[in-house]
Amino acid sequence: MTKVKGKTRRQNLNGNARRKAAPRIECSHIRHAWDHTKSVRQNLAEMGLAMDPNKAVPLRSCVDPYVLNDLEAEASLPEKKGNTLSRDLIEYVHYMVENHGEDYKAMARDEKNYYQDTPKQIRNKINVYKRFYPTE
Repeated sequence: MTKVKGKTRRQNLNGNARRKAAPRIECSHIRHAWDHTKSVRQNLAEMGLAMDPNKAVPLRSCVDPYVLNDLEAEASLPEKKGNTLSRDLIEYVHYMVENHGEDYKAMARDEKNYYQDTPKQIRNKINVYKRFYPTE
């Protein structure tokens, strides 16, 4: 390939294609004022526009923190825990423990094991039940 001002011809063509592939600016006023040799931030600053609205409009320092205080107070309240276990699961665990005690293999073979849970799955269900009802 021949050199064109220090670059190969392919690199030069790629640069032209990149410039042509830039997004189309629909606003005619911005399009005519846009300088492709400058960055987006520089172009917008020259036009009197802002790239980051948070830096363009500072927050007022005299804002009352009552909303923030209310949110902090609400967040510090303990979380309400309701019974999230289904009635079916509670009855299932009661039946299995009453009839089989701690024998998980027997529980897995029981005819009331409709979902064909493995002994390990049954043990996990009983542990979940114990977490919700630690006194029983």
